[in-house]
Amino acid sequence: MSQFALAQSAAPSSAPVIVQPGAPGAPSKTLPPGTKVPPPPMSQADVEFMQGMIMHHSQAVEMTALIPSHTQNKELALLGEKISRSQSDEMQFMKRWLFVRGAATTMKMPKAMPGMPDMDMDGNPMPMMPGMLTPAQMAALRKARGKEFDRLFLTGMIQHHNGALIMVKQLNDTPGSGQDADLFQFAQDADNTQRAEIKIMQGMLSNIPKEKQ
Repeated sequence: MSQFALAQSAAPSSAPVIVQPGAPGAPSKTLPPGTKVPPPPMSQADVEFMQGMIMHHSQAVEMTALIPSHTQNKELALLGEKISRSQSDEMQFMKRWLFVRGAATTMKMPKAMPGMPDMDMDGNPMPMMPGMLTPAQMAALRKARGKEFDRLFLTGMIQHHNGALIMVKQLNDTPGSGQDADLFQFAQDADNTQRAEIKIMQGMLSNIPKEKQ
């Protein structure tokens, strides 16, 4: 919960009532109309984490969108639907979080060299967030079908989820970051969810017959 909460009064046309929660054991306090609610504390690391996680989630949703046309694995379809729904919802939360704080919802990235998505315009490797699939990995996933797709999807999504765990750890290890209550709760929930899904995907991957050499 944030430091201040808004409570709508009974009359639809009246201004919202601003309520400041009290300390543990103390009553809440109603503040005068027109009180300016200070924004929660925020660091540059917080902003970059949210911007980066939006991009990270976007690729995961792109991966799940391939499932219906690339495999008939019903268990994988259910998992993909869950990942897509939860990460799409989280992307909306992160965009709102950034918008309220006047921050851009997208991270500035260098332009890729035409025909070479792995390189920037100076010929240097494109920076990537932890765990994100390379253009070559995404191309292989799009090309695969059936059990080959299942294997590549699970392997790639495990890699992807592990990358998100690294991003959360980097946030937690950065001094002065993660002080915002909503961001802290989101990061913890994301960490817990992705750890649980990694275990599920590892189990599913172990059940796929290995390719004959």
